[in-house]
Formats: sequence, C-alpha cells, structure tokens
Amino acid sequence: MNTKRTLLKTVAAAALASLAMGSAIAADITGAGATFPFPIYAKWAEAYKKDTGTGLNYQSIGSSGGIRQIRAKTVAFGATDAPVKGEELDKDGMVQFPAIIGGTVPVFNLDGFGKGELRVTGPVLAEMFLGTISKWNDPKLAALNPGKNLPDQVITIVHRADGSGTTFNWTDYLSSVSPEWADKVGKGAAVKWPAPTSVGGKGNEGVAANVTRTKGSLGYVEYAYAKKNNISVLALENKDGKFVMPGDDTFSAAAAGADWSKAPGMGISLVNQPGADAYPVVTASFILMYKDPADKAQSAEVLKFFDWAFKNGKTMASELDYVPLPDKLTAEIKSKVWTQIKN
Repeated sequence: MNTKRTLLKTVAAAALASLAMGSAIAADITGAGATFPFPIYAKWAEAYKKDTGTGLNYQSIGSSGGIRQIRAKTVAFGATDAPVKGEELDKDGMVQFPAIIGGTVPVFNLDGFGKGELRVTGPVLAEMFLGTISKWNDPKLAALNPGKNLPDQVITIVHRADGSGTTFNWTDYLSSVSPEWADKVGKGAAVKWPAPTSVGGKGNEGVAANVTRTKGSLGYVEYAYAKKNNISVLALENKDGKFVMPGDDTFSAAAAGADWSKAPGMGISLVNQPGADAYPVVTASFILMYKDPADKAQSAEVLKFFDWAFKNGKTMASELDYVPLPDKLTAEIKSKVWTQIKN
C-alpha cells in the first residue's frame, strides 16, 4: 500500500514538473521580422532571460517576412522598419508601435579610405545608386573630396535581396533628396535597382558581408552592422548642409522633434530632419500585434518584454548606437496602444 502511495506521489510530482516545464516553454516569446533591430533585440533578450527566465525566439528574416508571419499568426509579434499604413492596421485588427530608433548608413570598400574619410551629398549618393555616377573618381565625388586621390574604379552597388524595412528607410531618404530617384525608382521595402553593377544580399548581414568582400562596393546597412563588421562609412551631408557621421547623438538629434501622434500607427518618417547635428537617414523599428490575439498568454509576455526593455534596456541600446525611446513616448505607447490589446 505504502509502495503504491509512493508511486502515485512520484507520478503526480513528475506530472506537475512536466506541466511547469511546459508552461515555461509556452511562455517563451515568438517574434519575426526586421534585421535592422536584431542586434538590440538579441541583447535585450539575453538580459531578459537572465532576469526573468523567459526567452525570446526572434527570427531575423526582414520586415516583409515579419509582416507575413504576424498575418499568418505564426508569431506573437511582427517587426518592421517600413510602418504599416493605418487602413491596413484597421483591416488586419492590429496595433503598431515603435520599439527602437536607429540609422541606416552608406558603407563602402575602397582601398586607402577609412571611416568618414570620404564625403557625399544626398543627390550625389542617389546618382551613385542610380548608376549615373559609375566610378569612384567621378568629378562630382572629386569636387566633394578635394585633395583625395580617388581611384578609377567601378562602383558596385550592394543592396538587399529580400523585402526590407532598411531598404524602405534608404529609398525613402533617396526619394526625399533626389527627384530623379523619386520618379524612376521611388521608395519601398523592395525596389528595382537601376545601377547596372548591382548585387543583392539577404538581410543586413548579407549586405555587410558582400561589401566587406567586394572592392569598390557601396551599400547600406543598419549602423550596428557597420560597426560590428568594421566597415567604412561615408560622411553624409544633412538638411542643414553639415557633413555628419552616424552615432546615437546624431540619430537622437534627428528624432528629437518627431511628432509621433500625427500618423496612424505612429508610422512617421524620420529621414532628412532639420538640425545641424541631425543624421539624415534615421528610422524607428515598429512592432505589430493583434488587438485580439489568438494566444493571449504569449501576447501578454510580449508586452512584459518590451515594458522591461523600455525601462531597463536604454544603456544597452546606446552601447549599440541605437536611440532608446524617450519616457514620454513609452508612456504614450502603454496608455494609448497597449490598452487596445486584449490579454
């Protein structure tokens, strides 16, 4: 009898342990999308796991992939740098809010030139991506860089091969500084790249890798990828006519005057903002969630994660040269956006 009772207790204990383990696994958060914020999401996730025991399974597959995944309801949140329009959010029954701010930077691989040693204006950069400026010693580049011995070398454009919010941010900027780019190519998560010497890379990782191994190349990546891979960055002229380098200070200057309430889903553009210190290619990365989620426990865990990140992740964000959201904005997100989600 005692043996039977002991066996029953053992089975019951094993069952409870199994349930507890199942709950822990179920509590892990699933998300997918933009590669732009992946470095900071990964850093937040590591710290959050240590702090709470809850993990984050985030697939860095590009903004278009993130939108597809959340619409397919295979993840608890989607992430995109190309904000979804208000009417689409309403149609899908979703909310959208910014999670982090960062910058997209022009990266290049040219022997003899390092970070910030070459300058470019927006219109000239657009011509390089259009292919109308096809060599590094073009007179327009030479005029911007007097005294520099620019080589007679073909410019190889490296772009994203997948649907990308980084591409949306980059082409949004090029459209704002070049009427020709706006007319011939326009802005979007995926565009037809006009330069004849163009090659694609998957994700920010793929573009960074292609620029690193291709002499004479010019591409665009989220700044953390340029730093991580030690790739040279062009100094870029801003709206006030100042040549600036990327960094959390110049990104912050661009985001300082943003009016988040003026666009549905807080989907504002931060490109080419005024200010002597403002970096011209800045974007927010956005989170997409359902108002009435199928898995309410997962959805609640997502909000806990971002609430923790907003409160505890600012230093980590700055270390990677992202700009954490100001407290006033996170308070607005919690009161106006998260309250629409049924958990």
